[in-house]
Amino acid sequence: MRKPGTKDAVTPAPAFDLVVKGGRVIDPRNGLDAIRDIGIRRGRIATVAPDLQPGRAKIIDASGLIVMPGLIDTHAHVYEHVSGDFGLNADMVGVRTGVATVVDQGGPSALTFDGFRKFIVEKAKTRVFAFISAYLAGGLLGHRYVELYGPSGINVKAIVETARDNPDLVRGIKAHAEPGGYSRWGMASMKLAKEASRELKLPLYIHLGTLWPEAPGKTVDAGKIIDEVVPLLDAGDILAHPFTRFPSGFVGADGTVHPLIREALAKGVRIDVGRGAHFSFSNARRVLDAGILPNTLGADLHGYNVRLDNATRAYGGMFTGEGVDSIVAEDRASPFARPYSLHHAMTELVALGVPLPQVVAMATANAATMLRLDDEIGALSLGMRADISVARIVEGEWTLVDSERVTHPARQLIHPEFVLRGGKLYRADSPLLPSLSAMAA
Repeated sequence: MRKPGTKDAVTPAPAFDLVVKGGRVIDPRNGLDAIRDIGIRRGRIATVAPDLQPGRAKIIDASGLIVMPGLIDTHAHVYEHVSGDFGLNADMVGVRTGVATVVDQGGPSALTFDGFRKFIVEKAKTRVFAFISAYLAGGLLGHRYVELYGPSGINVKAIVETARDNPDLVRGIKAHAEPGGYSRWGMASMKLAKEASRELKLPLYIHLGTLWPEAPGKTVDAGKIIDEVVPLLDAGDILAHPFTRFPSGFVGADGTVHPLIREALAKGVRIDVGRGAHFSFSNARRVLDAGILPNTLGADLHGYNVRLDNATRAYGGMFTGEGVDSIVAEDRASPFARPYSLHHAMTELVALGVPLPQVVAMATANAATMLRLDDEIGALSLGMRADISVARIVEGEWTLVDSERVTHPARQLIHPEFVLRGGKLYRADSPLLPSLSAMAA
């Protein structure tokens, strides 16, 4: 019998449920780049320290691997089915490629946002946010039908109401500033999108680089688009596709960086890589050599720039003779002739000379800042949800290929191993990823 006045023995709760042990932890927000262990309890970061004693915790051996805050893909297209072949499965782009969070850029609109929440966000294991489309049509068939994207297809009141009804998901507004739309409507669509952005106090994410063909009989001086876009922008707005091969982006037809880009940066405008299907090594080199480093690193994966064995339909392209068939080579010179994940965009920047910790910052801390979620994601701070991306750096002689079939050597490939999303492990098994064994053969 228990003696009077004594208490029942209490078994202390374990310090950790899970320990990620021995990896090179790169956490730019907390200024960390060192071999560390990460202790996780109840799905949150409990501690980051050397040589943790795991006790009864499950151990994940990360020796020889890169351990990062859960990666954030700031440019994805995951409104599956509603956007036709253009929209990929959120988890195929997200947790199954080692990415914790994806941001759909312009898929859902004021007319379709409820479906996006119910059928994409609520079903995904990946954390999903959105920059709501400025256009009522949203990302239907990858913006294929250009006439839907003029000012008559924009309703500022509807954008504002939808964003206010969904503040947990809507992180900004997506619009386009490119020659095809400009040849039809000038800046009218952009101005309406900016009106909604200012009313909501949310950033505007702007696609640069050709999307639609110019209107019949019209020729646009692409440099003039940036001349008119930059004065509209506010701090926190985002210019996308700085490395596009088209002269309607940062680099003009003469090979120089548009002078107003620096003015935009001085105003606090941010830059997202948006790797996509029109990435150019030569233009990336020009932009980086000009001292301009993007803030964030969206992969811009969608169904028109990857091929899957189970694709329902082949897409012939928005333009005559262009599209997937001209962007993605069948007889690829390497496993990298098409974008395959956020890690591929990371590999390219490292190959271009950007230090790995800076590249990790683009896909973690900087991305969280862009989304105004610094307190929730993008770091391994104590108490944060345990979103952790783990990758392997594979040394070798790799050949990277851009959309113009230009090759670039790389000595390191960043390949995802797994991601923890709130402490739950997901292996990187997406069909978008190349097989390491096949590449080594």
